[in-house]
Amino acid sequence: MLDDIKKTLWATADKLRANMDAAEYKHLVLGLIFLKYVSDTFTARQAEVQARLQNPDDEFYYAGATPEDLAAELEDRDYYKSANVFWVPEGARWETLRALAKNPEIGKFIDNALTIIEGENPKLKGILDKRYARAQLPDGKLGELVDMISTIGFGTDAAVARDVLGQVYEYFLGMFASAEGKRGGQFYTPASIVKTLVAVLAPHQGQVYDPCCGSGGMFVQSEKFIEAHGGRIGDVSIYGQEANPTTWRLAAMNLAIRGIDFNLGREPGDTFTRNQHPDLRADFILANPPFNISDWWHGSLEGDPRWQYGDPPQGNANYAWLQHMLHHLKPTGRAGIVLANGSMSSSQNNEGVIRAAMVEADVVEVMVALPGQLFFNTQIPACLWFLAKQKKRKGEVLFIDARKQAKMISRVQAELDDDAIQRIAETVAAWRGEVEAGASITDYQDQPGFCRSVPLAEIAQHGHVLTPGRYVGAEAVEDDIEAFDEKMRKLTEKLGEQMARGAELDALIRQKLGGLGYEF
Repeated sequence: MLDDIKKTLWATADKLRANMDAAEYKHLVLGLIFLKYVSDTFTARQAEVQARLQNPDDEFYYAGATPEDLAAELEDRDYYKSANVFWVPEGARWETLRALAKNPEIGKFIDNALTIIEGENPKLKGILDKRYARAQLPDGKLGELVDMISTIGFGTDAAVARDVLGQVYEYFLGMFASAEGKRGGQFYTPASIVKTLVAVLAPHQGQVYDPCCGSGGMFVQSEKFIEAHGGRIGDVSIYGQEANPTTWRLAAMNLAIRGIDFNLGREPGDTFTRNQHPDLRADFILANPPFNISDWWHGSLEGDPRWQYGDPPQGNANYAWLQHMLHHLKPTGRAGIVLANGSMSSSQNNEGVIRAAMVEADVVEVMVALPGQLFFNTQIPACLWFLAKQKKRKGEVLFIDARKQAKMISRVQAELDDDAIQRIAETVAAWRGEVEAGASITDYQDQPGFCRSVPLAEIAQHGHVLTPGRYVGAEAVEDDIEAFDEKMRKLTEKLGEQMARGAELDALIRQKLGGLGYEF
């Protein structure tokens, strides 16, 4: 049902875009979804508080209150703040804007509403993108977009509203990433990769950090994981950083829609040179940094305390990311990072030396080779690094080759489905000795072609290369019962039949063409 709603909404929104670039249009649509969410949750909370103030059995009951008393009481912001609901003044509410949808000045009214909401809620300062008055949409299209978003039925239940809106927001982010092609992928990690990271890391509580958080997908999946395992989303605190200002805003809105408390730093900024959380030591780190960045270096990074295992090459940030995350990890913490495959074997410019130092320091826990075609924007094959300072199995690294685990979801796009993700996560849990009740894999065993636990001495013999395919071996091939001669005879017969049929068709084509006067 919700899937149909999402598809219909996207089709309608995409049609209203006319000739506008998807990268620009994205901010208009997602900003309006956020505005409706803020307004809907405020209105729902107000109605709930009003009912409770008049209920003698409720702790909020206001005995003997006149209508004026009730109206004044409803203005008390603590009722909203305590439920993580933003304060929305009358003139900025969705119904007010909806009534003005046909007004040619609708863009100006939306910008004003956003300004008012930002002024009333310090947490949203600098986050809402006021670009509606100057939007390059054909006349009337912005009003139609307001009408379209008004149809998203969020109901009066705030929790349901939050979930529906969150899902619509996430779906639109993915669709925009697809529509934008290369650039869109910069802020959006495909859901199946995020789910895999989260399932292996299992972030139950504590501090969760993503130093290149894009639009916040890692955090959203972490929250979903916690809820699915019976925890409370308040059990984790979220820390993120993002350099791109518009993406930083998308992330903040994405988290605010879900009622997740977050700290994305004072401002957007480069993680290496303007680290927003220098003192943070996190329980869980999840990240998908941009692959192989060549222009990341700055002179101020010389001799940085983060480079514990060696100076990262100035022409490639991969090993700077890995060491940044280890630096910000608690002694008991775990990190999961998506990187380009080259990171597992490169020995250029000190990378091999750093990797060897990390392996020998026993901070590399699990390596996973991913299938191709998982990303919207790159064909570069990727892998997952899992790091830990206090490993459950010291002196060994678990290698998983998941390259054959993907399902194609379109001609150009693949994903890891839930079964594949569960298999990876349960294999790691069994290897660590942390099996959950109901898991289908309870005892860890090497599986040729899929997984193998390898001692550090063997990895050293391979020059500290961490490519799973090198260690897991080939799958056992079933014995071929049919003798080679017999198989060859059958194949030759079949080929003969097909060639004869081909000759018949050639003759028929010549005959038809000859009849039309085209001899050859």
